[in-house]
Amino acid sequence: MDPTVLNITLKKGAPDPERSGPRQQAQLPALLFKGPENTPFLAPRGVWMCGGQLLVSDTGRNRVFIWRNIPTSLYAEPDVVLGQGDADSTGRNGGGNASAHTLQYPSGLWSDGRRLIVADAWNHRVLIWHTMPTRTGQAADVVLGQPDFNRNEPNIAGVGAPPDARTLFWPYGVYSDGTRLWIADTGNRRVLYFDDIPATSFSAAQAVVGKPDLTSRDYDNQNPVWPYSVKIGANGAMAIADTQFYRVLWWRHWRDAFSQPAHGIIGQTDLDGNGQNRYQLHPDADTLSWCYDTAFFADGLLVADTGNSRILRYTRLLGQNGSPADGLLGKPDFQTGSENAETILGTEKNLYWPFSICTEGNRLAVTDTGNHRIVMYNL
Repeated sequence: MDPTVLNITLKKGAPDPERSGPRQQAQLPALLFKGPENTPFLAPRGVWMCGGQLLVSDTGRNRVFIWRNIPTSLYAEPDVVLGQGDADSTGRNGGGNASAHTLQYPSGLWSDGRRLIVADAWNHRVLIWHTMPTRTGQAADVVLGQPDFNRNEPNIAGVGAPPDARTLFWPYGVYSDGTRLWIADTGNRRVLYFDDIPATSFSAAQAVVGKPDLTSRDYDNQNPVWPYSVKIGANGAMAIADTQFYRVLWWRHWRDAFSQPAHGIIGQTDLDGNGQNRYQLHPDADTLSWCYDTAFFADGLLVADTGNSRILRYTRLLGQNGSPADGLLGKPDFQTGSENAETILGTEKNLYWPFSICTEGNRLAVTDTGNHRIVMYNL
């Protein structure tokens, strides 16, 4: 992957040229995509590809889109819309109360092309479709985190209520390996684990990452503080984007996370570190700012360094904490950190707050949330 992508400068002053090195020739994305033309993306914050399909959660418009074939133009009408009665409606819970048909601030997505799982974050639940939806507004088959489809309070009883094995509070991320299920239960500062993708509603998790038991919510910096996404690699490695502490925690195998501290940290040098860009004015190859997602690729990891508006690539996961990235997208060098600073000629090469990333084959999809679009790269 060519690690050279944008040509922009800092809003709060340019980095020292001697420190940042020469600026590079920008790499153009393979595709810029803005969704349906009449009601394009407002704030896409979840993206997933599977079997040539594209799924996008347009969080700002409370809906999930499904394209059975990845679009090849700037706009394309979806095949299926979930959370709303049609492609143009955008209200929270369809303008009414929560139900099996509605969504409120959907975020993380997962699918194997046969089943679909959606983190319905502000309804404090996760929805599961046993078969891939084929109709707009199709009802979910299973709800997790709530006793039924009509309830939507955090931890069922509301803010301040303690969690348990069945409850959720702002679940922003979901992931499955096709058998097991992990949920980033962000507001409860934990990751829930299920041995199987639940077939019935209100199922209980079997284990938890980041807490001593399934009823604890207090936290310390030795565990994930604000786990926004969880991903599992082909070899069983686990990565958790711990947004509030500007770091990614990773384990060599997901089973180790139940009983061991992270084997490695990206963005900080130890579990006590929590500085945004490590308290530096400018980012660097070994710093993070509001990281929201990761994606395993080849033998390494891609990180959505959202606050620095860039994607970092780690070719290998090393045992040394705070190791520098060895590639990036979205910036001409590691020391440039801004959104759309030099956009007089357009934003085609720019990223602005990328929240979610996923790969299929050698293709990378990015929710370029601040630019209201999906950006695709060939890795």
